[in-house]
Amino acid sequence: MRTLFVIILALAAMAAHAASLGEQADSAYNKEDYRSAIELYRSSIDNEGQSSDIYYNLANAYYRADKLGMAVVNYERALKLDPTNSDARANLEFVRSRIQDRPEDDSAFLSNVHHSLLSSMKANSWAWFSFAMFALFLGAVAVYIFSTNVAFRKAGFFGGIVLLFVFAYSLVLALQSASMAKSHEEAVVITPSTQLSSTPRASRTASDKVVTIHEGTKVEIIDSIATPDDPVSPKWYNVKINNGATPWHCCLFSHCTISTRCRRNGTM
Repeated sequence: MRTLFVIILALAAMAAHAASLGEQADSAYNKEDYRSAIELYRSSIDNEGQSSDIYYNLANAYYRADKLGMAVVNYERALKLDPTNSDARANLEFVRSRIQDRPEDDSAFLSNVHHSLLSSMKANSWAWFSFAMFALFLGAVAVYIFSTNVAFRKAGFFGGIVLLFVFAYSLVLALQSASMAKSHEEAVVITPSTQLSSTPRASRTASDKVVTIHEGTKVEIIDSIATPDDPVSPKWYNVKINNGATPWHCCLFSHCTISTRCRRNGTM
């Protein structure tokens, strides 16, 4: 009994410590001490765990500290944990409007609709929705098979076709949403600017230099090469940028991967 009491006290103390970190971070943010807020939010993540809201708060603090690259990174992390976080999405679009290398929106209409649907619910919600659609599809099949009313049979047949399509598409959205949450293939430049090279080595001639990209630009990682003295941590990344080119880049950016609970600090 005494052991159980000690464990309960320890858990309560840990919870109070984590809560105090969040409160201290909020207080520092409200006092415009953004550097301290950043450290406290990061400590809160390390001690209590990850959440979309805490990454949102951390991104706001980075933005206020004029670190656009890290702000983009943490808004992206917030959205990976919760694609429905509309505050994080709105602030991310705002920060992107300040980035020098703005991505071109050349997506087709149907692609934009697909991505809007993808971000409207979490993976678990899409999974439950697809399960509900499948159950309704089975009901429509039962109506078609067992009903003696011609109108009901037609409704069951055509309704079943529509429900089967909706089930399949929502299942695709669920799988894609879950895959995006675990994706490790994106990164963001966190230095003021950096030079991309046509080969995995420092640029020696003008022909080696492909393009300069700036802080906050997001790239897709295609491949990586480790250095002989450090075979575990890659030094050079083959990245895809907005114009479709795939140059090499020395690692001067931060991954968008997920590296608690805290109320949002409103807008930036």
